[in-house]
Amino acid sequence: MAAGTILVTVLYVLANMSYITTMPIAAIQHAPDDRVATAALESATAIGGKGAIIMAVAILISTFGCNNGLILAGARVYYAMARDGLFFRSIGELNEHRVPSKGLILQGLWAAVLVLPRTRLIDAQGKESYGNLYSDLLAYVVFSVLIFYVLTIVGIFVLRKKRPDAPRPYKAPAYPYLPAAYIVAASIIVVVLLLYQTKTSWPGLAIVLTGLPVYLLWRLANPKPTGET
Repeated sequence: MAAGTILVTVLYVLANMSYITTMPIAAIQHAPDDRVATAALESATAIGGKGAIIMAVAILISTFGCNNGLILAGARVYYAMARDGLFFRSIGELNEHRVPSKGLILQGLWAAVLVLPRTRLIDAQGKESYGNLYSDLLAYVVFSVLIFYVLTIVGIFVLRKKRPDAPRPYKAPAYPYLPAAYIVAASIIVVVLLLYQTKTSWPGLAIVLTGLPVYLLWRLANPKPTGET
């Protein structure tokens, strides 16, 4: 896990260095649809107009790998919620292969509901076009997931205090300095997105906050049995 994280970090830094060295800052700031990588490839003389095609293929390959992890992890989240009494009990069951199949089906249906609706767009010239909600949903997630990353790391400090004797086969390196540095850095990014990416950050925050009343209502409707912790 550490080696993979380091490799991804290095690749991200190298990619951004290539953008800066091949394109002026203004071109990066105003790249069509914020597709900086595509614009960088198209600016390369040897590649030219084929940049968009090359980047599209690369994105497809990356998407399959990303989806593999997200789909498997997402169904397990539903499963864990159901086991904790925070979701439908049937989702907290495994099939004969020890897989949360009902969670996978539910996740697929919900993903289709979110992505398939089309949006009607009118540009400044009155021209009509259609898009989908995928790009906006992705922008909401990027902001929202940072909040949960911060809360996850905060959980390390909370558990160290509440359960100091709990078995820990894996410990956070350089505790408490490295986790604290992450909390500070990620929190700064969250604030910056709230200030400068208001179109997606505030709706993303609103979506996250809707979970609070849902959680409280679910708890009221499904109280834990007496004596359960």
